[in-house]
Amino acid sequence: MNPIIECVPNFSEGRDLRVLDEISAAISSTEGVRLLHRDPGKATNRTVYTFVGHPEAVVEAAYRAISVATRLIDMRQHQGEHARMGATDVCPFIPISGISMEETVAYSRTLAKRVGEELNIPVYLYEASATHPSRRNLADIRAGEYEGLPAKMQDPDWKPDFGPAVFNPQSGATVVGARPYLVAYNVNLNTPSVRLANSVAFDVREAGRVKREGHPITGKVVQDETGQPVRIPGTLKAVKAVGWYIEEYKTAQISMNLTDLSQTPLHIAFDEVVRAATARGIRVTGSELVGLVPLICLTDSGRHFLRKMGRSEGVSEKELIECAVRTMGLSELSPFHPEERIIEYKMAAASDQRLIHLSLSDLSDETASESPAPGGGSISAAVGALAAALGAMVANLSAGKRGWEAHFERFSVLARECQSYKEALLKKVDEDTFAFYGIMNAFSLPKSTPEEQLHRRNCIELATDEAIRVPLETMKQAFACLEPIRELIENGNPNSVSDVGVALLCIRSAIYGAWMNVTINAASLADQKKAADYRRDADALLQDCLKLEPVLLDAVRTKLGG
Repeated sequence: MNPIIECVPNFSEGRDLRVLDEISAAISSTEGVRLLHRDPGKATNRTVYTFVGHPEAVVEAAYRAISVATRLIDMRQHQGEHARMGATDVCPFIPISGISMEETVAYSRTLAKRVGEELNIPVYLYEASATHPSRRNLADIRAGEYEGLPAKMQDPDWKPDFGPAVFNPQSGATVVGARPYLVAYNVNLNTPSVRLANSVAFDVREAGRVKREGHPITGKVVQDETGQPVRIPGTLKAVKAVGWYIEEYKTAQISMNLTDLSQTPLHIAFDEVVRAATARGIRVTGSELVGLVPLICLTDSGRHFLRKMGRSEGVSEKELIECAVRTMGLSELSPFHPEERIIEYKMAAASDQRLIHLSLSDLSDETASESPAPGGGSISAAVGALAAALGAMVANLSAGKRGWEAHFERFSVLARECQSYKEALLKKVDEDTFAFYGIMNAFSLPKSTPEEQLHRRNCIELATDEAIRVPLETMKQAFACLEPIRELIENGNPNSVSDVGVALLCIRSAIYGAWMNVTINAASLADQKKAADYRRDADALLQDCLKLEPVLLDAVRTKLGG
């Protein structure tokens, strides 16, 4: 797997489009990098960029962007609602795939060293890249902000990790590091009061609030035996939060950073803010996400809210996202477009909009054309996906049937299983066509020299192996879907037995069709032992299907009264 990292630099400029466009151009012009999102804020006077790519390309793009910010942003003129200490305030690297956190740390330090030495900017390392525990927390490094840097940098404990230990009045200082996904999330309140917003923020954030005697604001701070303030912890782990007022929205917000989604997912943060706000007589009116978020944030949130409504969770990915967006009011301040805000969707290149994104009419036309692909393998996978979709429908109808509440959880699980098989089989629709073109491309390679001939043979063998693996996986996914289909035939909504019967027939067709593709491609594999293993696995799956399918079909006929 090619290593991919994400970079989410925050620049202290959110109003001057000329500056923002130059930073965008610096990132986009770097080969091997894709700029996914730019999120400017006028009130905060800050812009968050998100780009991904190979680690070395990401380091280069980050350096180019920081160079532009160093040249065009003057911190002596900067004013904004967000805490900041430099033109490039913070530049985190996040491992996405094919790379460890330790390797990502090494790349972050490469960037920090270059920025410090070549741009003469003081650079501090934070999070996983930190050189000392006292520097892991961004808030600790940024304490005092830009205005406090001259005094801070005279303290030996705050000597920069890279770059000069001298205050840079134009650019300030920069923080660089590697960290897990951080979700920046703001919850909107029906009040302009920053004091009330902070009260809610202190209720929920992990750091909580300082304990006071008497009045919660003006009372004397309680200290422990070492003289340190005693803190009352908040209710949410791995959450940083503060209240602020946003002029452009005319409302106060709880601004949160969710630093570990495994401890506090997005939906839990939302629910807890709603609870804390309600307890103080405040109403949550919506929320907003800053930058991009992982898909799982919204799908998990959708499932959570569906559970609270007593609805089945076995709906499509699209429906899960829509439920999350509606429930948390993510479109209250501006429209929330999943294709622009979910990182997995943005990472998909234009070429990824393939067969499964065609209309049924267009897919039929594409299949009917003179092109040999999509062919039987892709159509087998598509038929299997439709079978799983029918299974999910019947499970959801059964879960929602009045009087069947005792069986709700089981049908919800079956619906989710069918949805997972549907998604897996949909991927095989395109993968099968790509595998076919992989063989065609391999056969078109040059063969003038012995070296070219050897390379061509190896490529043909690898491509043929892939053209067998994909339909074999289609068979496995389709066969696995027979188990929830069997249970739905036996126990599902009797009014939908014909639908689950059609799903059964589609599964049989998907398995038989994919078996044909495994068999025909295995004949071309040079490694005949491997080919025999593939054929054996495919034959076993087909035979198991042919034994089970008539039994289940008889059960359908019985339910139909035939």
